[in-house]
Amino acid sequence: MKNKEINIQIGNNLRAERNRRNLSQEELAEMSDLQRQHISKIENGQIDVRVSTLVPILKALDIKFEQLFDVSGL
Repeated sequence: MKNKEINIQIGNNLRAERNRRNLSQEELAEMSDLQRQHISKIENGQIDVRVSTLVPILKALDIKFEQLFDVSGL
């Protein structure tokens, strides 16, 4: 499994969870104290996201690491 594939899957999982909660990227960014553009890059698999960046996102969405890192579809 390549890094790009993992980044895309994580981004897809993040977007799905955000949409499930009816949140905009802007709202999630505000809740996690990040820039909206950063959320967008993560969701689009454009960057290798750090764990320290994911922690506030996971807290804002009230989900566990396992949910975001479910790459079983790859």
